[in-house]
Amino acid sequence: MDDWRSTTVDSVRHLIHEAVPDVVEEIKWVKPSNPGGVPTFSRSGLVCTVETYKDKVKVTFAKGASLPDPASVFNASLDAGTRRAIDIQVDDMLNETAFVELVKSAVALNER
Repeated sequence: MDDWRSTTVDSVRHLIHEAVPDVVEEIKWVKPSNPGGVPTFSRSGLVCTVETYKDKVKVTFAKGASLPDPASVFNASLDAGTRRAIDIQVDDMLNETAFVELVKSAVALNER
């Protein structure tokens, strides 16, 4: 994958590391249909995953339903009981400042 999705994943990865420099990044769930696996980010528990689909990059926050989102960055899985997600499509502009705050809030929630 060397297109807008890889650029988006790289950007999201950079923002996560900017928000929490000591976050642990691992690749999980490698399988034939997804040989690159799924990047996962943890600190004191799972923070989020970054999945790549044909038409989007999906950032899923494990405890997103418990996070404040005053900028309304979450746009997917809004009815889920625990998680929330951000679907980023080809022409979408991610609110980077609000995203970094979400990542910081997710870690703070894990550390309670």
